[in-house]
Amino acid sequence: MTRLALATTTALSLALSPGFATAQERTEFRVAWSIYVGWMPWGYLEESGIMDAWAERYGIDVEIVQINDYVESINLYTAGEFDGVSVTNMDTLSIPSGSGVDTTALIVGDFSNGNDAVILKGEGGLADLAGMPVNLVELSVSHYLLARALESVGLEERDLAGVINTSDADMIAAFQTDDVQAVVTWNPLVSTIAEDPAANILFTSADIPGEIIDMMVVNTEVLEANPDFGRALVGAWYELMAIMSSDTPEGVAARTAMAEASGTDLAGYDAQLASTQMFWDAADAVAFVESAELPETMVSVAEFLFERGILGEGAPSADFVGIEYPGGVVTGDPANIQLRFDPTYMQMAADGAL
Repeated sequence: MTRLALATTTALSLALSPGFATAQERTEFRVAWSIYVGWMPWGYLEESGIMDAWAERYGIDVEIVQINDYVESINLYTAGEFDGVSVTNMDTLSIPSGSGVDTTALIVGDFSNGNDAVILKGEGGLADLAGMPVNLVELSVSHYLLARALESVGLEERDLAGVINTSDADMIAAFQTDDVQAVVTWNPLVSTIAEDPAANILFTSADIPGEIIDMMVVNTEVLEANPDFGRALVGAWYELMAIMSSDTPEGVAARTAMAEASGTDLAGYDAQLASTQMFWDAADAVAFVESAELPETMVSVAEFLFERGILGEGAPSADFVGIEYPGGVVTGDPANIQLRFDPTYMQMAADGAL
């Protein structure tokens, strides 16, 4: 999965096209997802019938569609082809929200807690990256992780020999070549590269807990016009979280199916879950969204995106997009709120009110 921040003119033009979702009461909805450890549950919800059962409870239909290309899934959501999409906090801010699509983080499912890593070939530390080229997917969460890693030792990207844009599909092979000295990538690639005796993990997302957040976001206007859509998605999600987090035969079967769908086995998938801070309990997700740290994280993310020219088309500053949090807290431009962390529906799940 390429968890990539790539706000484009194309995405903006799509968002403004006549096909863009409009707020109206309706009974049929579509959400998109792509392969990543924390998003595999979406495929299982569709296949197992759990989503159908919750949708029927509210008299609606929810189709969950796998999109092989992560960026494409976000652009399709931005264009109104889908009502929701699995996406990171960074990519939500840069693509749909940065393009003027008012978006609500309906479910905060997890944050990366070791799934993303800076890996050096051979001995050394972060300071030794100075003067070296680093291979990664440019403008992705890997790029963000590298920036945070360098910052921790007083370095900046300009202190490197350069950043070499490398597809995630080519990362493992690249690390095996003599020319590549360091890479930044995510699981399952991290686990595979770490098997190389020369691999030296210098910094991971566990060093910046809570900053790389994986979510299911939905169009705010669609949600406001159709609250049952939100109730059904959240109800289905937390029913599956309870199943997945158990060691019952049902839980093992669910995780095994997700492992196979993501190209690994149960042990491999469980290992990826171990480096993912899943919010199995809705109350924990609510607490995370209501924390004082979340606005601080999003300000840092906005600054990162703005510095690289990808915080929306023509963004004049890092405050271009307004982000709203519980309690009326806002970062960025309060007159341009396009991203909302609203725990209302997750709180309903926590209260058993769905």
